[in-house]
Amino acid sequence: MPLLSVRNLTVSFATSTGPFKAVDGIDLSVDAGEVLAIVGESGSGKSVGMLAVMGLLAANATVTADEMRFGGQDLLRLSPQKRREIIGRDIAMIFQEPNASLNPCFTVGYQLEEVLREHLDLGRRQRRDRVVELLTAVGIPDPAERLNSYPHQMSGGQCQRVMIAMAIACHPKLLIADEPTTALDVTIQKQILDLLMKLQADQGMALIMITHDMGVVAETADRVVVQYKGRKVEEADVLTLFTAPKQAYTRALLAALPENATGDRLPTVAELVSADELAGIAR
Repeated sequence: MPLLSVRNLTVSFATSTGPFKAVDGIDLSVDAGEVLAIVGESGSGKSVGMLAVMGLLAANATVTADEMRFGGQDLLRLSPQKRREIIGRDIAMIFQEPNASLNPCFTVGYQLEEVLREHLDLGRRQRRDRVVELLTAVGIPDPAERLNSYPHQMSGGQCQRVMIAMAIACHPKLLIADEPTTALDVTIQKQILDLLMKLQADQGMALIMITHDMGVVAETADRVVVQYKGRKVEEADVLTLFTAPKQAYTRALLAALPENATGDRLPTVAELVSADELAGIAR
């Protein structure tokens, strides 16, 4: 049985011009210890689908699914309190833009302890020791001193490491990483990806990597789901996807990799896939 199983997930948002469907009948699953990449252009519904699983969408969102099960539990039928007990403890998420996700008014130590207070029965000294342990695990130098640092006193890479520390604080069974290297320079991107893969291997977590970067997919994933305009258009193991993609859209994404450039610029997806093919995929 998969650790997470989602079937026919649909997410719509109420707008002034009527409902907007951001996710349209997505099926996906991930096994314990597996790395699943969800890839596609911006606006393809990657993040929205996972936020629906987390129960973190705005009030104007309507979420329906034939199935949304985690560890044998039906997430759609759980009470809000029971679902909150799972979210942050058994399922955790690293959000885009760490500087926007961390509260500028509180120290990173306080914010990490908040996660532990919510989900684990630890004393004050135990919580502090655990926070130091977490900051050490994610490679923050002088972790005991960094407890009292505010987010603005840390670099973007360090803030991302703090977000990762928060996410792994309670040893989650599933970690969702939403564009974890966005806005970081290339060297820091590599460090963050290496850190995530090490933590995934050490703790045996399932990892869902949301990205538009096919290079990240090649480095990290066991299996890949490709999305376009809220729909799943292809799913395959990573080797098959890169060597024998079935869909024209997937082939276009691969052709847009920098190493595949043949001229002065990379082609766009619209230049590589006909309008009729894109319309057929989006139906």
